[in-house]
Amino acid sequence: MNRPLAGVRILAVEQYGAGPYGTQLLAELGAEVVKIEAPSMGGDVSRAVGPFQLGEGDSEFFQTFSRSKKSVALEIKTPEGRRDFERLVATADAVVDNVRGDQPAKLRITYDDLKAIKPSIVCAHLSAYGRDNARAGWPGYDYLMQAEAGLMSLTGEPDGPPVRMGVSIIDFMTGSMFAVGILAAIVGARASGRGCDVDVSLFDTALHQASYPATWAMNEGYDVGRLPRGAHPSIAPSQMVRTRDGWAMLLCQTQKFWEILCERVGRPDLADDPRFKDIPTRRANLAALTEALDAIFTTRTNAEWMSLLGGHAPFAPVKSLPDALASPFVAEIGMRDVVEHPAKPEGLHLLACPIKIDGQRMPGRRAPRLGEHTDALLGRGKDAAE
Repeated sequence: MNRPLAGVRILAVEQYGAGPYGTQLLAELGAEVVKIEAPSMGGDVSRAVGPFQLGEGDSEFFQTFSRSKKSVALEIKTPEGRRDFERLVATADAVVDNVRGDQPAKLRITYDDLKAIKPSIVCAHLSAYGRDNARAGWPGYDYLMQAEAGLMSLTGEPDGPPVRMGVSIIDFMTGSMFAVGILAAIVGARASGRGCDVDVSLFDTALHQASYPATWAMNEGYDVGRLPRGAHPSIAPSQMVRTRDGWAMLLCQTQKFWEILCERVGRPDLADDPRFKDIPTRRANLAALTEALDAIFTTRTNAEWMSLLGGHAPFAPVKSLPDALASPFVAEIGMRDVVEHPAKPEGLHLLACPIKIDGQRMPGRRAPRLGEHTDALLGRGKDAAE
């Protein structure tokens, strides 16, 4: 199998979600990602995150973010641990971390700290607010970023409170940007022989996700706010609709899709209605449009509408997570993986890597036990040759 990052070694001083999410993408693309874990702290804190444990020092949460990686147990703050760490640095392409912004300098894992060991080493840092500002030492988490960056003010119903995403999407977006920054710096270092520091932060990423509403706010003073049914701020219909058995999302992002929709639902007259003739008029008459759509869509179930509209007009049912995972389409595209795990004789079910190479998804391996690869990677004992 073609794993394009084979031969890349990354040392990861990481824990919890954002950093491990990004390095897991790299691991599944072939990089050797080595978690540097302090045994005095029990290793990565996510090993103990419940509620579903897989024995001592392991959990389903941990397996979600650290599969396909290796683990070396060492205390980077002790003289012996530091020596072992620096031996590994000499063999690595990058040292990455997701600690508070004031910690890389204290741990001596910046480029200035490590360049004497290997001039081409890339040092990448993922933090809450960055390393070069008044908040460098602040702890921070995804939900805080969704709040302060304005994203929660755009989410939810207009007459309800602001709402956060149901998952830690800023962690995952920041992890993805982290991976891109690491790869870009490694490519540059291999060409020039000189490494660098790379920085990404949760706050920067969260603000960046504000995207075109931020552009409108900065240039026009326009506050998108929250629209009913999660409607798009300028295109209609692009919102939730009621169906006989639940909710669905309908997105007619072009005039063509609106006309196809009207034809397929048996209401070609709506395309000629002056209130709904084009996107601006439909947006101006959003309440009337929603009422008309509900009258149509409540006559059939989500499955019936999918059968009628699938592949013609953009439509998707709002599913529970268990229903989404059980979808035949998810099985068809192979987005579920099963890895061997001693605590799960039948195999541990995980989501597969979303990146395909030559049409294939990269199969994953279970996340490592704490210190599982210490002897092999530090040249100790019988495992050193493995």
